[in-house]
Amino acid sequence: MDERQRRVWLGSGLVVLQFGLLAMLALLAWPAVKHWTIPLAAWPTAIGAVLLAVWALGSNRLGNFNIRPIPKTGGVLVTQGPYHWIRHPMYTAFLLGAWALARTAARDEAWLAWYVLTLVLWLKSRYEERWMLAQHPGYAAYRQQTKRFLPWLF
Repeated sequence: MDERQRRVWLGSGLVVLQFGLLAMLALLAWPAVKHWTIPLAAWPTAIGAVLLAVWALGSNRLGNFNIRPIPKTGGVLVTQGPYHWIRHPMYTAFLLGAWALARTAARDEAWLAWYVLTLVLWLKSRYEERWMLAQHPGYAAYRQQTKRFLPWLF
């Protein structure tokens, strides 16, 4: 297996874990969603997740976005919009939305799934950053100016 194939398999595995955990959270939250008993604290986080995701997608270029952590061949480094402050706004949006689901489910299994999802996205971001450094000469400087998931914090 060559390096490109290894990246595809690893990236695809992380994406399967990411969406599997999200599906688990959605199933755990479904009874509350179905009966409109969503906690008030979950709403602003869920709305923030959607707004951040839309902003990040709007700041990106068509054909530049990849669900796997593998940079697109010929892709452009995006540094505007939310990317000006954080390197992985889509992962942050995903974590915020998942937090809202875990809060809605209000079960230990949901919080465990959220913590595992956080670990998966952190790992996914580490691989993505390693591969971005190899593809984009300006990524090292960009990384020094931004945070991974939360502006000014992490």
